[in-house]
Amino acid sequence: MDILVKKAQRGDAEAFIALIEECKMTLRRVAFGYLSNDEDVADAIQDTILAAYEHIDTLKRGEHFKTWLVRILINNCTKVWRQRKRNVSLESEQEFGHTGNIDAERSDVEFRQMLMSLPEDSRAIFQLYYGEQFTTREIASILDMNENTIKSKLHRGKEQLREQLS
Repeated sequence: MDILVKKAQRGDAEAFIALIEECKMTLRRVAFGYLSNDEDVADAIQDTILAAYEHIDTLKRGEHFKTWLVRILINNCTKVWRQRKRNVSLESEQEFGHTGNIDAERSDVEFRQMLMSLPEDSRAIFQLYYGEQFTTREIASILDMNENTIKSKLHRGKEQLREQLS
């Protein structure tokens, strides 16, 4: 990934596209952790890709590309969510496309429903930790929070989910 980042920083559009391709599923899953419908997710991801392309030269360490990209996405998701909150009082229902893998789709839907049952400030943490396998240290960096706060929110969220399941 480091080599692709350096190429992209020198203006290689193909390298940038390859970087985005590597991260696209992570972007989609994280965005769905924040937003409730496909249109909002698409808007946030599109804004993220554009911002990353325009500012990739500011990235100092190539190995942090994915973390940097997710941080931009979270900022964009927050912006979209706030705009929607002001404009729309009722949450719209999500529509899921049928990809043919019913078990994977069911699992994905169940994970999203579980995320939506958590407090808003814990959703991103759970998505990043369980959905994307970021460490608590990386999540703390992405969300600009104390690592112990991340651990506490994970613990409280797990307790809440245990109570819901029993």
